[in-house]
Amino acid sequence: MTLTQELAPLQEISAPEIPENVIFPSGDLYSDEPPVETELHLRQIIILLNCLEWLWRERNDFYAAGNLTIYYSPRQKKSQDFRGPDFFVVLDTEKKTRKSWVVWEEDGKYPNVIIEILSPNTADVDKGFKKKLYQNTFRTPDYFWFDPYSLELAGFHLVDGKYQSIPENESGYLWSEQLGLYLGIYNKQLRFFTSSGELVPTPEEVAESERQEKELALQQLALERQEKESAIQEKEVAIHEKESAIHEKELAITQAERLAAKLRELNINPDTI
Repeated sequence: MTLTQELAPLQEISAPEIPENVIFPSGDLYSDEPPVETELHLRQIIILLNCLEWLWRERNDFYAAGNLTIYYSPRQKKSQDFRGPDFFVVLDTEKKTRKSWVVWEEDGKYPNVIIEILSPNTADVDKGFKKKLYQNTFRTPDYFWFDPYSLELAGFHLVDGKYQSIPENESGYLWSEQLGLYLGIYNKQLRFFTSSGELVPTPEEVAESERQEKELALQQLALERQEKESAIQEKEVAIHEKESAIHEKELAITQAERLAAKLRELNINPDTI
């Protein structure tokens, strides 16, 4: 959403009543969002999307998207009545690919959760105009914003039609009732955490963790094999030493017998020696 579009006045905060003769525009509307502002914004959106889709990989009852237009008025105009949150989640809906989110084609559903990634150009709009829009028109239960540079994080939950600030827990995380997850900062990025405070990993982090675990297991197997081989070698050495001792004893006996035989040949009594 360009700054000009963001600052365009919204004529009616509350959704107007729609006369019976109004013809709804086609629901086959493409998203109308410009590229994200910075690499940090792009990476932040991607990491939120990847983490949630990995965590909920067995679910098909939600839709999550980033930088995608939400069309919410049948009287569509160029600079108003649609917005493109940086990241949003809709619950109790079909998980499928969409060109945009068209409210009147989605049983009137609005996002359950919205996250805006702040920038110097959009911070005032995200904290002012959009907050009112998401509160009064979208009725989005959970709204968060995050600044990838200053690491400012704030969250709001809809209570009796008004946004109330979400308090931090002892770890500085904010709870989303809609997601059943915490949002918090990890390595200077906004991340999801489980109710027990565990980081929700990215697929890449999961793969790396599995690789490390496999490598550790292989190292453990190699160590156990080495210890087993060392034990076998020690046993073989002990057997060899025992055999050597037996051989030396047998050799001593043989030498003694030969000496005794020689003495007898010389008519010398071995006992007298």
